[in-house]
Amino acid sequence: MTLLFLISAGVLAGATGALLGVGGGVILVPMLVLGFKVPLEDAVPASLMCVVASSCGAAASYVERRLSDIRLGLTLELATVMGAIVGGLVAGLLAPAWVALVFGLFTLYVSAQMLLMRAPPEQRVEDYVPTNFPLGISGSFVAGGLSALLGVGGGPLKVPLMSYGMRVPFKVASATSNLMIGVTGAASVAAYAWRGHVKLALVAPLVVGVLAGASVGSRLMPRLPTAVLRRLFALVLLLVAAQMLWKGGEGLWPRQ
Repeated sequence: MTLLFLISAGVLAGATGALLGVGGGVILVPMLVLGFKVPLEDAVPASLMCVVASSCGAAASYVERRLSDIRLGLTLELATVMGAIVGGLVAGLLAPAWVALVFGLFTLYVSAQMLLMRAPPEQRVEDYVPTNFPLGISGSFVAGGLSALLGVGGGPLKVPLMSYGMRVPFKVASATSNLMIGVTGAASVAAYAWRGHVKLALVAPLVVGVLAGASVGSRLMPRLPTAVLRRLFALVLLLVAAQMLWKGGEGLWPRQ
């Protein structure tokens, strides 16, 4: 029974990650920790492995459909990796609780904006030229640093960054984010594997479900209206904000 629940959790995370470009880790980690009582140090690398699987399962389909902007993805991923390296170096100098609170408040603001503001006119995925590269590169650098500091993927930050800051169609931003998060996740999971925290008995059923969910999500995404995807993304951002605010609150005001 537990095996079936793990596969089902993987399907949900894979479909969400493929649809929105966030990897599904923001859903999978709380499900594993709260629902399956998995220790956090084992849940995070299992989630990262699933992010890599989700990216592999969805990215090929998006590249084939010409939804992913490969040149843009490579440019922003380079900045993300540099940010992750810097974040890892300064992790001991910053209080993670304060960083989590700031990030939680920021994602709460972005999700509220996406829910309350009128969406810009939907662009054709063939008719766009990315703009404001300095903002995109600097934002990706920050996303990489936050990923290293907090263990969250860069998708919740990079998708709105590309969509609103660089004038990239939302579907292209989501597909390009899917392409990037696999590289970031593979680099991040290596450290956990070295310390022996990757549990194959836990990861295997999750990956099976994630691959199935990513296949379904990558087929659904081009057919869904952009407005629906934006609202789903805003709801996922609310979940990310709640996780970060909870993590920051626990760090600043620990239980007695």
